[in-house]
Amino acid sequence: MGELSRLPNIGKAAERSLENAGIFTPEELRALGSKKAFWRVKSVEPGACLNRLYALEGAVQDVRKSELSEEKKKELREFFNSM
Repeated sequence: MGELSRLPNIGKAAERSLENAGIFTPEELRALGSKKAFWRVKSVEPGACLNRLYALEGAVQDVRKSELSEEKKKELREFFNSM
């Protein structure tokens, strides 16, 4: 496993999806942000779900996805539903 899997919420499958989307380091993920990173993941993994978006945001913030605020989750749900 690489650098990405050291982040919260990022296991082997998520890391593989990110790498397939051209994101290889925590710095690249943080620079893109969860929404742009999710767009890229979704382009290579059409079945990516809302939980993956939450996981990416948690990784960007360096927290477990369960620790995201309800306000942030609402924002991400609205983004996901607009796709």
